[in-house]
Amino acid sequence: MHHSTFEYLKPTDAQLEAMAKMRASFLELATSVDDYVPEGPDRTYIHRKLRECGMWANVAITRNADGSPRT
Repeated sequence: MHHSTFEYLKPTDAQLEAMAKMRASFLELATSVDDYVPEGPDRTYIHRKLRECGMWANVAITRNADGSPRT
């Protein structure tokens, strides 16, 4: 694990653009979930997992697998 794994890493402009595109994609999927999955605990769970996956996508955009900054 890289020594900076748990430190803040300011994304580059290109990474910020990629993050914005990923957020838009997750929003589109969440909207589809709202359209097709009835309200209830299952839909809530899906939304929570989509949010979690979105956060991990941001990590993947900015860091390598060992936690080192992606260049």
